[in-house]
Amino acid sequence: MRRHGNYKGDTDDVGGIGMTSTTDRLYERLSQQIAAAEYAIGAGQQDLVTEADLVGLPDIVRRYLRFMGTVGRPRIWSFHAKIVGRFRLRRWLGWSPAEAWQYNSGPDTARVFLMRLRVAQVLPLLGRDTYEHGHGHMLGTLFDRVTVVEGRGEEFDIGELTTYLNDAILFAPSMLLGAATSWRAVDDNSFEVSLTDAGRTVTGRVYVDGRGAPYDFSSTDRFADLPGGPVRAEWHTPVRDWTVIDGRGAPTHLEAVWHLPQGPMPYFTGELIHLAHNVPSQIRRGERTASTPASAGRSGGHIYAFWSLCEPA
Repeated sequence: MRRHGNYKGDTDDVGGIGMTSTTDRLYERLSQQIAAAEYAIGAGQQDLVTEADLVGLPDIVRRYLRFMGTVGRPRIWSFHAKIVGRFRLRRWLGWSPAEAWQYNSGPDTARVFLMRLRVAQVLPLLGRDTYEHGHGHMLGTLFDRVTVVEGRGEEFDIGELTTYLNDAILFAPSMLLGAATSWRAVDDNSFEVSLTDAGRTVTGRVYVDGRGAPYDFSSTDRFADLPGGPVRAEWHTPVRDWTVIDGRGAPTHLEAVWHLPQGPMPYFTGELIHLAHNVPSQIRRGERTASTPASAGRSGGHIYAFWSLCEPA
């Protein structure tokens, strides 16, 4: 496999686009948190996805997996990514520049997502969303010291597991090739995918074009933070276009949108500027991917987290 960057972790299959600043404190924080978690490492290069792994799946799902470059390549057991774009906390607030790092682990069904932005272009807000050991947790702090919002409980457990499912569909579908996932064709252009973890099952609907490329993901297993409290709402992550990175499909530009009775409420739009697969959680101690100029290729992504901060009122 052709590699982008020169990450030196103990892994058989590292690929992606790299753009990591030597002064990226958000990356350092992510590295520390996932190293402390000691997530499991997957089987590596020898664990290839084959046509046999697709036997019994609906035709539309096989078409999607082939478009994503899943067959004939090592199974993805983790990835980390850097995402930049614009985010807004409320419908009536303006957009703020945002950047985020995240790490997802397949063997542990876990994700750690860190985002920083300046509310009203002034106040520095750090957000941390996690799904670990079957539980979701959201924490927002100002100046990295003062807690302004925190959430735990069933709504967060369900919502963060749904976000994990969405991440896998768009960035690492082979994470879902196991007994915990079920697939059902809806029609010629869409299928449902359900994921079970810690006794909970969440479901999303994936819309694909003739190639098998997803152009939208929707789910009602997420909760919008309305004035009366968290409420189940329809959530979409539309995709504008796709590119290919190391033979795998990758989205180029996406959004995150609540669909509510008063109308759609987009709350994020952005691009993915770094993506690496099969990276062990011990990525601290100065290990980094190399910086790649923007002209060398960039793919798109979006921020899936901080859903309960985004009040669509």
